[in-house]
Amino acid sequence: MVPRRPIVECVPNVSEGRDAARLARFAAAVRATPGVTLADVHADPDHHRAVFTFLGEPAAVAAAALRLADVVLSEIDMRGHHGIHPRIGALDVLPFVPLVGVTMSEVVALAHDTGAALAERHALPVYYYGQAARRPERHALRELRHGEYEGLGARLETDDGRPDDGPARFDARRGAALVGARDVLIAYNVWLATDDLAGARAIAREVRASSGGLRAVQALGLPLASRHRAQVSMNLLDHRVTPIPAAYDRVAEAAAQRGVAIERGELVGLAPHAAFAGRAPASVGLSDFTRERELDFYLERVGR
Repeated sequence: MVPRRPIVECVPNVSEGRDAARLARFAAAVRATPGVTLADVHADPDHHRAVFTFLGEPAAVAAAALRLADVVLSEIDMRGHHGIHPRIGALDVLPFVPLVGVTMSEVVALAHDTGAALAERHALPVYYYGQAARRPERHALRELRHGEYEGLGARLETDDGRPDDGPARFDARRGAALVGARDVLIAYNVWLATDDLAGARAIAREVRASSGGLRAVQALGLPLASRHRAQVSMNLLDHRVTPIPAAYDRVAEAAAQRGVAIERGELVGLAPHAAFAGRAPASVGLSDFTRERELDFYLERVGR
């Protein structure tokens, strides 16, 4: 049997969610990299953020990440950026995920190599998070985003804020980048049929693990001002522990207790088929879901 090619996923989050032409240029940079499949681009104007999902062999994925970074860092000016999602820079997060034939330690090395190249090419402060963290207190993204972009200049002047790679110097145009290695994460949001932000935040507190809710779930209540809705935005860190239906049902139950209906679900990027735990996507608010949103679909194509 011929061994399958090693496959790595990269899911960069960039601080642009409104300019379609600019997002098309970012996507073109990824597509222009040989050996890489761009599986999804998700942009949101209220978050003012876009999430790119691409897969391929490790070296090709790293090359695509650097090519994307070149365009992102040349075009985005953080001095005019305002959105509802926490962020620290133009290329906000750059996570690498081992999928097939690659160990986590190999992906950590890939993240470190890519981060070092990014820091050198752009004189950019780079922090490592997740499994790539070089300091235990930097494992969680929320710790590295403390103070966000607006507080980055002051943070870089402290010993605790010194980056892992690149200069400890504030670049007001580009901010800093967070480069990581992690397992498969599902970004899944539930839109409420209300603009009650306080209610969305209360539901998020009931759902997230840190408040005693569902295991391996992070959640925030966020306003979607342009849509006059509130959203429960979630990261499912381990779908084997808490699959999508469990998260949806908990949000729906908490919303119903407040007399609030669910408008829809929203998947950002891809999800493994197993994450639906045997349920139909429509049952978790994803009525327009197609197989092209399944991670398995791309693994079959890319792994050939």
